[in-house]
Amino acid sequence: MNTYAVIGAGPSGLAAARALQKRGIRIDGYEASSGVGGLWDIDNPRSTMYESAHLISSRTTTQFREFPMRSTVDYPGHAVLLEYFREYAEHFSLTELFRFDTRVSRLAPRDGGWDLTSEGPDGETTRWYRGVVLANGTLAEPNVPTFAGEFTGELLHTSAYTSPAQLAGKRVLIIGAGNSGCDIAVDAVHHAVAVDMSVRRGYYFVPRYLFGKPSDTLNQGRPLPARLKQALDSRVLRAFTGDPVRFGFPKPDYRIYESHPIVNTLILNHLGQGDLSIRPDIDRFDGRTVRFRDGSSGDYDLVLLATGYRLDYPFVDRSHLHWRGASPRLFLNMFPASFNGLYVMGMIEASGIGWQGRYEQAELLAAYLAADDGDPARAARFRARVTGDAWPDLTGGYHYLGLDRMSYYVNKDAYRAALRREQRALEAA
Repeated sequence: MNTYAVIGAGPSGLAAARALQKRGIRIDGYEASSGVGGLWDIDNPRSTMYESAHLISSRTTTQFREFPMRSTVDYPGHAVLLEYFREYAEHFSLTELFRFDTRVSRLAPRDGGWDLTSEGPDGETTRWYRGVVLANGTLAEPNVPTFAGEFTGELLHTSAYTSPAQLAGKRVLIIGAGNSGCDIAVDAVHHAVAVDMSVRRGYYFVPRYLFGKPSDTLNQGRPLPARLKQALDSRVLRAFTGDPVRFGFPKPDYRIYESHPIVNTLILNHLGQGDLSIRPDIDRFDGRTVRFRDGSSGDYDLVLLATGYRLDYPFVDRSHLHWRGASPRLFLNMFPASFNGLYVMGMIEASGIGWQGRYEQAELLAAYLAADDGDPARAARFRARVTGDAWPDLTGGYHYLGLDRMSYYVNKDAYRAALRREQRALEAA
C-alpha cells in the first residue's frame, strides 16, 4: 500500500490525517512545532497568534462536525481552541501519526512520487512518498509592503505582535484594518498613549451577535442569491452598526461580502468615544513622522503593519503547483491539473467555511487517493474531469475584489456544494 506525507498539524493537516485514516490510507505527518494546533499554538515559533485572539466565526459553524467542542463559549479564544485540537488529535489517534519538531526543507519528484527531505531530532532524512499533502497554512508568511522614506521608530508586522504590553506608553499607528488590525487597535486603546489607523478603503462591520444569536448562525438554510443577500444584509448592518463613514472610514467601493467583512464592532465604539482616529493611506515615512496622502502627518513610536499574509510553500518549486500570480491555480484549490502527486489542503479563504469545510476537502482527497490505489479507472475518470476546462464556479455569484489576498477566496456555499458534487461523481463512477 502506498504511503502519503502530510505537512502540517494545524486544523487542515489534522483534517487530512483524519480523512485519510478513515479510508485506511497510510500517512506520515510532519510538523515543525512540538505539537498539534498550528497557528493556534501561541508558543509555536511560526504562530502569528496574539493573546487577545478569538474566533471570528462562531463555535458551531467552525468546529468539526464529528467532534463538537466541549466549550459552550460562542467565540472561544486561542487557548481553548488549542486544547480542542489536542483533544481531537488524541481522540482519533492522530498525534502518533506525526513527527514533531521536524521541518520539511525540500520536495523533489522521483519515480512517480516525491522525495521529502526533513530536518528533525534525528538530523536530516529523505523519504519517498507516493504523494504529499501540503497543509502548512496560509497565515504564516507576512506580507510586508514597501513605503517611501524611512521610519526610525519601531516597525513591526502584526505577525510579531503577541501582547498589549508591546504597545504600552507608545504612540501607535496601525496600517490596515482587517480583523487582526481591528483586534489590535482595541487592545491598543487600553495600553497605548495614542492610536491611529491608516486605511486605503472602506470596510463592512458585522456584529458578533444579531437578534441575540451569533450572527453567522442566522440564515443557515438554503443560501440566498448573492444580490438579494447583499441587499438584505446591508440593510440589517446599517440598522445595527450605522454607517462606518461617520467614524472616518472611507465609503466601501465594493458590495458587502466581496471582501472579508470585519467581525468587530468594538472598533466603532472606540472611534465614537474618540479613543482612536482613522487616517488616510501612507504617502511616506520621514523619521518618526508619517506623512499621509491628504497632506496631514503624525508622529509615532510604533508602526504596526496589519497588511496580511501571502501564500508560501517554500519547500517545493512553484512550477509544481502551477502558480498564477499570488496563488497556485488548482482544481477546487486542491488538485494541480497535472496530477503530479501534490495536493493542497486549506488553501481557501471564505467567510464562515470553518474547519468542517476543510474536512470536506479532505474527504474528497481521501476518496480520490483510495480510488487511485484501488480502482485506477475510477481515479482516471476523476482526473479527466479535472484536466478539462469546465471547472466549477466557486464565487457563488459574488464579484470578489481583485486583490492578491482574494486570489484563493471562495464562497462557502458554492465551494462546499462543489466538493459534494465531485465526491458523488467520483464514487458513482
